[in-house]
Amino acid sequence: MTMRANISFVTLGVADLPRARSFYEALGLTLHPRSNESIAFFDMSGQVFALYARDALAEDALMHNTPAGFGGVTLAHNVESADAVQPLIDAAVAAGGTQLRPASEPPWGGLRGYFADPDGHPWEVAWNPGVTIDDDGRAHLPS
Repeated sequence: MTMRANISFVTLGVADLPRARSFYEALGLTLHPRSNESIAFFDMSGQVFALYARDALAEDALMHNTPAGFGGVTLAHNVESADAVQPLIDAAVAAGGTQLRPASEPPWGGLRGYFADPDGHPWEVAWNPGVTIDDDGRAHLPS
């Protein structure tokens, strides 16, 4: 058995599910009808983004629910132009998130910045001139 090269679901453990759901809806994501009071689903162009109570998610994975902090993972959202990076970070802040890093040029080119959602999950917003974004919003690396 081999693993296919795709990610089906990304699930974030959150402290307050209604607050987290409202945050992501304020950023323009549409709540999927299969969502309920225990879990929120968002269709992300072929992948599913989910929000679930942090303590329940830790229990489900048989892990200890340690205090929040940098967990060694960031989520990324690539945009079609450099002009779109800071406005998306600003929208996240207006919806209840926190700016971690304003839009700036990394050493490898392009433009990136970071925000954290209300539970501290870090998101990178990036424009990379070497990455193509298709009509469905999927990022493609050059060959």
